[in-house]
Amino acid sequence: MDKILLVRSDTVQHVRKLYNLDKPGMMEDAINILDEWVQKQKHFNKKNFSPRYLEMTIIVNKGSIERAKAQLDKICTMKTLLPQFFGNHNANTDFEHLYEVVKSVLLPKLTSDHYRVNVMKFYDVEWNASQAIYLYRHNVILAEYVKIHDYLSGFISIIDLSEAKLMSFLKRINPFQLKQAMSIFIDGYGMRIKAIHIISESTFVDRLVTLLKSVVSAKVASRINVHKSFKDLHKFIPKAILPLDYGGEERSLKTLQNEWIEVLASQENLDYLKEMNGASTNESCRQKGKFTEHYAGMPGTFKFLSVD
Repeated sequence: MDKILLVRSDTVQHVRKLYNLDKPGMMEDAINILDEWVQKQKHFNKKNFSPRYLEMTIIVNKGSIERAKAQLDKICTMKTLLPQFFGNHNANTDFEHLYEVVKSVLLPKLTSDHYRVNVMKFYDVEWNASQAIYLYRHNVILAEYVKIHDYLSGFISIIDLSEAKLMSFLKRINPFQLKQAMSIFIDGYGMRIKAIHIISESTFVDRLVTLLKSVVSAKVASRINVHKSFKDLHKFIPKAILPLDYGGEERSLKTLQNEWIEVLASQENLDYLKEMNGASTNESCRQKGKFTEHYAGMPGTFKFLSVD
């Protein structure tokens, strides 16, 4: 059992059944096929992915082996092309100011349809535009953790700006960097978003929605909701799942944040993070033409990279 994340008794069977992988041996066969493909990728710097990692890669791609291959290639390539988002960061020592600006946590309980809720609550604390990268790095660490410790259908995101000065917040967001980060989470880690709930009474909230819609697909953009109060969340998420801060029954955000810091900063997780940061690519070994074919349309055309 994970130290924080809980899954429902029927989660694994339910999610596998959604993608016709619930019969005995079917998931094992799918994992083997994906692993055999990994072994043949000369440009991969890491080839010993755990069965659990490969399984979750298949799950977030709705059981499609071909899409799982593409996603695995993308996250490895992103670690080579966008190294500023990754690294061997210690959650206990490298993000101290970030925790004053924002608390970013995954909630322990899944919804009845097996979705994980993540909360990002921002505070009225001064920060520089250059510090936004720390939030993305922190969430990358969470994403790596989820890949081997969780089982889910997807995510519901809560962005709480009720205590932040939204106009000041918007001035510090680099749209290009945000688009790169969202590409890492959605295209690289396979984050499937069921809904995004923004909490803010600010008249500037429409500008935030416009910004978010510019960096995600039309499908995800259509799932953005704005609320003036956290009480509106109760229409979408059971109180049993929500923290005390939102009128729920779960532990407070502060308590959960401290628990997450302890887990993410454990030696076991630091060792694993170091291992996974090595899951990059050697582009000189990639089949000619494949880089342009798959990555020319990614945020930032990476013209500096030579793949001759």
